[in-house]
Amino acid sequence: MSLQQQLAEYKAEFLRTAPAERAALYEAKVAELEASFPIGKAAAAGDSAPDFTLPDAHGAPVSLAGLLAKGAVVATFYRGGWCPYCNIQLRAYQAILPEMTALGATLVAISPQAPDGSLSTAEKNALSFPVLSDLGNRAARAFGLVYALPQELRDALTSAGKALPGVNGDQSWELPVPATFVIGRDGRIALAHIDIDYRKRLEPDAILAALRSLAAKAA
Repeated sequence: MSLQQQLAEYKAEFLRTAPAERAALYEAKVAELEASFPIGKAAAAGDSAPDFTLPDAHGAPVSLAGLLAKGAVVATFYRGGWCPYCNIQLRAYQAILPEMTALGATLVAISPQAPDGSLSTAEKNALSFPVLSDLGNRAARAFGLVYALPQELRDALTSAGKALPGVNGDQSWELPVPATFVIGRDGRIALAHIDIDYRKRLEPDAILAALRSLAAKAA
C-alpha cells in the first residue's frame, strides 16, 4: 500500500468518526491555507539548502553541513508527533531507510517540538534516524515553510489536548507546512516537495528515485 493510500485511509476514518463541525473546520482551513500560503518563497529545487544545526532527541547537535560531508541528505519537515499523518509518514520513511543508506544518504526529520517530544516520537514509531527539534521554527523559516495557525485551529487543538505552546515550548502557534527535501552533497536541493495540505506527503519511491539520480550523476 502506498503512503498516500495509508494517509487517505486514515483521513476517511477521521471523517467517518469525527464530529461533522470539526471535520468541516479542518477542510475549510486547509483550503484557506492553500489559497494564501506564499509557496513561491519556499526553498525550491536548484536552490542552495539553508544550513542548520539542531539538537537531536538526546540533545546532541546535528548540522546539515556535517551530514552533507558524508553524502546526500533527505530532510523532512513535519508538524510533530501529535499529528497522526506525520507518524504514518515517518514510519513509511523508516521502511526505506536501508535503501537510502545504501545510496549514501542520511535521513533526518525536523519538527518544532521540544527534544523530549522528539524522543517520544522516535520511540513510538521505532525510528532509527535522527529526529531533530527546530525550536522556534528557525530552520523551517529559512526554508520558507512557516505559518501561524488561525484562532479556530488553536481552539480545536487545545480542546483535543494538543495545544502547541505545551508541545513546542513557545506561544507562537506556528508550524511548518510538511515538506521533504533531497539535498545533494554540494548543498543544492535536488528535489523539493511541499504539502500545504498536511494530509498528503511525498511518496517514498520519489525519494529513492531522486537519490538514485544523484548517485548516477556522481558516478
